[in-house]
Amino acid sequence: MKNRPSGYAWEVRGKEVVISHHGAEAAVLKGERAHQFVREAEKGDPQLLMARIAGGTYKAPDERRSGPKPRPRRRQ
Repeated sequence: MKNRPSGYAWEVRGKEVVISHHGAEAAVLKGERAHQFVREAEKGDPQLLMARIAGGTYKAPDERRSGPKPRPRRRQ
């Protein structure tokens, strides 16, 4: 794989699995999803798995977190 994900780490805190990317918390898994993650990480590529899980939730600290721009209201 050319652009293999890297920099992810995971740790178990109580009943949660915390996934971090370069030291910043990227995702927290709880319950059955946490158990499933641990099973899959032990038998597959954990970096790829963590990148897939955290991909939609993680943004670098310098990236903007903005939503859709408001549309101008019509005058009446």
